[in-house]
Amino acid sequence: MAKLHESITLDRIMAAVEEDDYLGFCIACGAEHDSVEPDARKYQCESCNARAVFGAEELLLHMIA
Repeated sequence: MAKLHESITLDRIMAAVEEDDYLGFCIACGAEHDSVEPDARKYQCESCNARAVFGAEELLLHMIA
């Protein structure tokens, strides 16, 4: 996985996981996305168009591994 945008912190990911609202994050620009599957990888970002949106749970797994 590429380097995470500086705005994507462990606290931000944990909050998204705890809310259990299918949130995801673009690792390229830091945008937050709704309706993202927990195990999503490389979905297209509506903000920057990069294929860099990951589900919060997927990001958490990579951060603690």
